[in-house]
Amino acid sequence: MALTDTDAPVMADAPHPLVSMARMLWRDKLALCAALFLLIVLFCALFGPTLLDDIATKQNLRGRNAPPFDWSRGWVFWLGGDALGRPLLARIIVAAQNTIMVAAGAVAASLIIGTTLGLIAGYTSKTASLIIMRLADVIMSFPSLLLAVIVLYMLEPAVGNLIIVLAITRIPVYLRTARAEVLEIRERMFVQAAKVMGASTRRIIFRHILPVVAPTLITIATLDFAFVMLAESSLSFLGIGIQPPEITWGLMVSQGRPYLTTAWWLSFWPGLAIILTTLSLNLLSNWMRTALDPVQRWRLEIARKKP
Repeated sequence: MALTDTDAPVMADAPHPLVSMARMLWRDKLALCAALFLLIVLFCALFGPTLLDDIATKQNLRGRNAPPFDWSRGWVFWLGGDALGRPLLARIIVAAQNTIMVAAGAVAASLIIGTTLGLIAGYTSKTASLIIMRLADVIMSFPSLLLAVIVLYMLEPAVGNLIIVLAITRIPVYLRTARAEVLEIRERMFVQAAKVMGASTRRIIFRHILPVVAPTLITIATLDFAFVMLAESSLSFLGIGIQPPEITWGLMVSQGRPYLTTAWWLSFWPGLAIILTTLSLNLLSNWMRTALDPVQRWRLEIARKKP
């Protein structure tokens, strides 16, 4: 059917997908605040060590366990000082890099490996699917935190080892989700049409199936980022995560534990950073689940139609 003159402006005025997503994010104020906070955390992770590393590591015993909101000591002591007189605000900003690096590395590795295995298990032969699913069952048979504790006791508690261990424990999440999605999508008409047209298996998987599965996996990855960050903080709190002189938020909470009755701020501020980041990730994940779902997206778009 040919386009009429009245149809052309409508199609020309269709917003870019990124513009549409930005508008939907603007309408959800909680998700917008969460996104802005995560951007601040990301900025601290990228540039914090370069700008404040010297300040965060410089000891000053005169400022030992300095209380928060002491304006006379400068802005770096707004959140107080630790047991060695180092400013907590600067250390929290610097510690964001290791915390975010471990969580991002583990989520990215588990997402890529789990999705690839899930696509193979869902679309290829039953033998490959059986082998891959049994591998996932073996990994899931061990509690993730317990498996990380056992492995890190045998390996050096370095950043790389921590990323590998946490990534292995999260692979089954993406593997099972991707496989379940593929088993349903492979029977749809557009996949059958691509197969009839002679498209290769690789092209069908990565060109036709993966774009449909990706929004669900990205939403899970956003939520899983918070879980991995909490797991890293738990391992650092137990003393088998990243070791000094490196620093993470979980390690800062652990270092402040002996002073909870006399200097509560040593553990409170890094713990608050963990809570706010986790909460922001959960809020953004809920928004993404709605924004990326064509069936539910109208809930965010309906506000634009109101006069």
